[in-house]
Amino acid sequence: MPFSTLYFKQQTKDYINNTFDKSIKILDIGAGAGTYYDLLHPNGYNNIDCVEAFEDYIVNYNLKQKYKNIFVGDVTKLDIDFNEYDLVILGDVLEHIALEDAKVLLNKMTQCNVIIGVPFNSPQGIHFDNTFEIHLQEDLTFINFFERFKGYKPFCLRFDYGLFIKGTNSTIFLETQEFPLPLEYKKYIEDNFSGYNIKNINEDYKPTLTKEIIPKIKESDLTIVTGLWNIGRSGRDFNHYIEHFNNVLDIDANLFIYIPAEYEYLIWEKRQKHNTYVKIYELDNIQNDIYQPHWNKTQEIRTNPDWYNQTGENGWLKGSPQASLEWYNPIVQSKMFMLHSASIWNPFTSEYFIWLDAGITNTVYDKFFTEQNVLDKITPFLDSFLFLSYPYEAVDEIHGFNFEAMNRYAGSKVEYVCRGGLFGGKKEVINEANALYYSMLERSLNEGYMGTEESIFTLMSYIEPEKYRRYALDSNGLVVKFIQALLDDKVELESIPDNRVYLKPKDLNTSNLKTSLYILTFNFPEQLKHTLESYKLHPDWLNKTRKILIDNSNKEEAIESNKQICEEYGFEHIITNENLGINRGRLLAAKHFQESDSDYYIFLEDDMCLHPPELGFCRNGFKLFEEDLFNKIHKIMLKEEYDFLKLSFTEVYMDNHFQCSWYNVPQDIRTQQWPNYNKLPVQGLDPNCPRTKFNKIDNLHGLSYADGEIYYCNWPMIVGKAGNQKMFLDTEWAHPYEQTWMSFMYQETVKGNLKPAVLLSSPIKHDRIIWYEAHERREN
Repeated sequence: MPFSTLYFKQQTKDYINNTFDKSIKILDIGAGAGTYYDLLHPNGYNNIDCVEAFEDYIVNYNLKQKYKNIFVGDVTKLDIDFNEYDLVILGDVLEHIALEDAKVLLNKMTQCNVIIGVPFNSPQGIHFDNTFEIHLQEDLTFINFFERFKGYKPFCLRFDYGLFIKGTNSTIFLETQEFPLPLEYKKYIEDNFSGYNIKNINEDYKPTLTKEIIPKIKESDLTIVTGLWNIGRSGRDFNHYIEHFNNVLDIDANLFIYIPAEYEYLIWEKRQKHNTYVKIYELDNIQNDIYQPHWNKTQEIRTNPDWYNQTGENGWLKGSPQASLEWYNPIVQSKMFMLHSASIWNPFTSEYFIWLDAGITNTVYDKFFTEQNVLDKITPFLDSFLFLSYPYEAVDEIHGFNFEAMNRYAGSKVEYVCRGGLFGGKKEVINEANALYYSMLERSLNEGYMGTEESIFTLMSYIEPEKYRRYALDSNGLVVKFIQALLDDKVELESIPDNRVYLKPKDLNTSNLKTSLYILTFNFPEQLKHTLESYKLHPDWLNKTRKILIDNSNKEEAIESNKQICEEYGFEHIITNENLGINRGRLLAAKHFQESDSDYYIFLEDDMCLHPPELGFCRNGFKLFEEDLFNKIHKIMLKEEYDFLKLSFTEVYMDNHFQCSWYNVPQDIRTQQWPNYNKLPVQGLDPNCPRTKFNKIDNLHGLSYADGEIYYCNWPMIVGKAGNQKMFLDTEWAHPYEQTWMSFMYQETVKGNLKPAVLLSSPIKHDRIIWYEAHERREN
């Protein structure tokens, strides 16, 4: 992007001021909008040249008026003597250069000081029609930077961004207030830079380029979440949205803002860091990240005449934004996901979160928010989840969602609609709401029904009115009635129906349960040790289990090393003396468990690690780390009496919203269960294969899960005695395959003989570090 990140700019400026005199010659590579010129020139550094590959930036950002000399083109192909410069700056540049070209480039800088800033794990495509914006090293991390580029020292570090220096420095600045550093980053610093002075940066040391003084942090339990994108909506100039977005920016509250990089400048013209968190989020992130599981189905329905002609060939729906704009529904239907993600990132450690549309002041007088601070009064109504609703008389559809289908989902006639401009609740409740919302959206789209986010919100309030409380607006649907009621202290929520009682989850006792942990390994003790190291970060998994290693190794040295690992970690060592294969090893574990006094068991292969205890999300938007996961999965098993509970929603090649069993059942079962889609692809996976039918989404102590027609696979799961007997022992195959078990267990599930479930979380990390020959990878 033409605008470099604001992270660590103060530290960079101080370092240069304290290290170099004003006469030095500086080269700014990848100048973009001239961020480093703007940073250094006011302090007297006037001898600054730059490299810029994209000529539009040179014109658009007046670079010729800033820099002394400009080199135009790809820096890896330009003839530049870098050692003529005292200091070379590559700010957010190296990730745009292929690894080998980057190594060659940096090797040319033998005599000069160098500052490099890079984001970590940061994919990016073309922006502004500029192919140089593509990230060619999107997998850069703090640790592999040192592996790739020798001779550099760490200077500033946060979980997603780092500054590195070739030159003199003995201090490392760590920013950990927003999010903790990954544990491996901390350990790498301890092991390799133990003599350095470590300084933690607080918010007061992170000014913007334009505002150096930061006032006292506003104390508030509330974070407001919003977002702004230009999707080319006809009839409304985007400046109209910017005008109202600027009103939202004036609210004296904690703001968490999703926004494309090109509009970030709007925020820092008005806001400061102490109460503002910006999440750069392009349209591509919506398509490929947060809304990815629903994108294709949404576009399929949006372009289907049977859907958009519900209101007639010349009716309103065909020309509506949700029908005519590919981005409209993915954005509005991602509001809940974005609210949920913000509540997990939680940079202001708030208890309550609300989504507020960026254009809310189009219908609500902005002074309510800015001068009268009306939202300071909203938190008493957020202990449950809050929706604002208005009466609605439908005939055939609501916002494009078939009316009969809505009534069926709701369990009664739908007589109101919940608004999408302002909603939210306590962070724990948001976690539950997100799970139900995901389930309802997934189910309705798979069945061919689509409205907007307001359709799903409405269904949620009908399904569980005791959790999703409502304030009733007038028939015009204007939110201002609620705002005025807040101001006047006259908010009265709609009453909960008499037949609804909110049942809190039981405090289930797991202290007396016995669980066995089986790990299957083959020939690579290094792989086994690597996986066990990941479990050491989650002590319950090793401290509260009976641990058994099923050793399929056929090399004596591997068996001997595995024996030592078993002694170190307290494992029982079952040596098979042959390569049983994955599934026969799985069956051995099932038989061994059934004869034991354990209540549950968990089976995993030696490359199934646990994600470290840090913030992160899978491609489906679920958390990679769950606090107290071991105890929670046992409580879920006790509460629900599941036969098996899969421990990861997202796998390597498949996600659990796809019904993988469709590929593996016999053709007659496929035709019986999916009569309208019973033909397998000639090769590969079918992106339109049937979706999983979920029966129930629930939440226990903040961990969400879903049951229904969950497919079996060899990924880690927790299994009880009754489930194990039905899954593996009542019916036994001489040569079991994963596909055979998947087919069999799916058929048992639809018959009602098995009760499976899956976590709406993805804590399992497939992490094989050593690969064996293909002919050695046996199934049985």
